[in-house]
Amino acid sequence: MPGVLVLTRHGESEWNKKNLFTGWVDVELTDKGRDEAKLGGERLKKAGYKFDLAYTSDLKRAQNTLKIIQEEIGQTDLPVKEDQALNERHYGDLQGLNKDDARKKWGEDQVHIWRRSYDVPPPGDKAESLELTAKRVLPYYEAEIKPQLAAGKNILIAAHGNSLRALIMDLEKIPGEEIVGLELATGVPIVYEVEPAHDGSIKILSKKILKQDV
Repeated sequence: MPGVLVLTRHGESEWNKKNLFTGWVDVELTDKGRDEAKLGGERLKKAGYKFDLAYTSDLKRAQNTLKIIQEEIGQTDLPVKEDQALNERHYGDLQGLNKDDARKKWGEDQVHIWRRSYDVPPPGDKAESLELTAKRVLPYYEAEIKPQLAAGKNILIAAHGNSLRALIMDLEKIPGEEIVGLELATGVPIVYEVEPAHDGSIKILSKKILKQDV
């Protein structure tokens, strides 16, 4: 029996609004971000989706997005698993810096490489490229989430731009060099209808994006 997988990036955060590199810094949603999450939940409710399990990161902007969605769909008792594996990529020494200031310091081309290359991390000990982010996201997906999808469960994930890019890269078999260019709007649910394939992978039957305006 097909299951449903919904991916949603958290609503706008305080640092999204200020144009700062956020990464693992635990910042709150803005009022707009809460409205985006609410509208995403309303769209899911209108479409009639119900879930068996939800997953989110260790960061409150994703956790609170999920809580707002749960309230809107009437599933505040939904089992939720929070894990650092679904965190945003770590931006190293860039965290907390204004993106325009970073361009002035290191140059437009260098900052673009750090933001949009697949395998080049920014400076800093803990800094991650999207490739490194995927190396923690995908093992967690394989161990925790994929078996639930294979069992026909409906799964909701509220996470971050880059942790979701890693998941979409795997689900849709998109090369790393291409997935970095995928833009994910804040608070907008992406709905996949899925079923297990004979080779153990998850087969996508359909995909739709529940677009919105706040």
